[in-house]
Amino acid sequence: MSKEKTTYVCSECGNLSAKWLGKCPECAAWNTLSEQRQSSTAASKHRFAPLAASSPVVPLNEIQAADIDRTPTGISEFDRVLGGGIVQGGVVLLAGEPGIGKSTLLLQAMHALERQGLKVLYVSGEESGSQISMRAKRLGMGNAKVLLQAEIQLERILESIVTHSPQVVVIDSIQTMWSDELTAAPGSVSQVKECASQITRVAKASGVTVFLVGHVTKEGGIAGPRVLEHVVDTVVFIEGEAHSTFRIARAIKNRFGAVNEVGVFAMSETGLKCVPNPSAIFLSNHSVPVPGSCVMATIDGTRPMLVEIQALVDSGGPSPRRLSLGLERDRLAMLLAVLNRHGGIQTADQDVFVNAVGGLRISEPAADLAVILSIQSSLRSTALPQGFLSFGEVGLAGEVRPAPKGMDRLNEAAKLGFSHVVLPKANAPKRPIPGLTVYPVERVDQALQVVRNLP
Repeated sequence: MSKEKTTYVCSECGNLSAKWLGKCPECAAWNTLSEQRQSSTAASKHRFAPLAASSPVVPLNEIQAADIDRTPTGISEFDRVLGGGIVQGGVVLLAGEPGIGKSTLLLQAMHALERQGLKVLYVSGEESGSQISMRAKRLGMGNAKVLLQAEIQLERILESIVTHSPQVVVIDSIQTMWSDELTAAPGSVSQVKECASQITRVAKASGVTVFLVGHVTKEGGIAGPRVLEHVVDTVVFIEGEAHSTFRIARAIKNRFGAVNEVGVFAMSETGLKCVPNPSAIFLSNHSVPVPGSCVMATIDGTRPMLVEIQALVDSGGPSPRRLSLGLERDRLAMLLAVLNRHGGIQTADQDVFVNAVGGLRISEPAADLAVILSIQSSLRSTALPQGFLSFGEVGLAGEVRPAPKGMDRLNEAAKLGFSHVVLPKANAPKRPIPGLTVYPVERVDQALQVVRNLP
């Protein structure tokens, strides 16, 4: 007869404890330990035995490195995020807020792979087969031959994988799966950890590519234990504002490609459409230049993009507000202090609002110079010239520091017809770029003076 053992597991790191603690001893997180009961049967101790395989000990210099074979999904922006396509035996975790388009994107990708001749199995634990069929018809995939299974029990899903031998499997979602080996409810830390580990072992042993759909918490992190992110090969987040039709897929972990690579999509009635030129959606089409607007060149992943930074400076009350959307609020306060000390522009009694157009979140400090110039433009009610662009990091001493991949930013600006660029002196090109006038600066006051002298 099996005995039930009560343990407490941390939802952040998956650490097990014999008793409840307010603070996890492993990751030091507070109030993250939850109770779980597990049946300690002999069978459960050896449930990994059929998949376990010993490998000989070999010196590293005797192992031949082989190129990874990739299969494109047929969706160019999704392939960019994955590093060029799917990898045999790879496990991808796709996470995002409810309704952001995770299931839609995967259904489109599976249909494209099925048309290439691959055998695809779509396992849904949240929707019925009729609901997925209705979505497929709405997306124009009524003739799709993707295998579909509405199931949440792990053992039955693994049996289907063995029986049908698919090349690609989608689990939608991992939080709905549960195993007979555990008594915890679906979505608990132990169930998510167990199901993800079992599916990953099957993927590595059989060579099937697996996509796991993951939920997110109200803080924006992936629901479940942090070990879920460590177990998979690739973690992709889908971001987007509720009022915007654009979605950004970002890889924050990729064992088979570059991290922080992004793909841009536009949500439409027929699904997610790739946006090959993201700079066009992040730039406003003003008929004439307007005060408070400055275009910057940013690097997201390996792709240069032009984004419009807008600033509004208005008379404030006793407690002026500082608000930034798409940029760090603390960095905005620092830039206002630098602008006051080294640029002679005081905003202590002004409300300052800064926004990155298009809902893009910019985390790199290369946006500093564009933010300062847009604030100065709004405060003086003087528009920057048509075709003006800027980028560069600003230090507390008022110096303008170089940004990485400066030539990529300049080439993107020249391609889109920009003519004036204020940039750090260290990023000045060694050869002239046709149609582009470059103004290298070393300090903030120099950048402000250059802008005042522009026609």
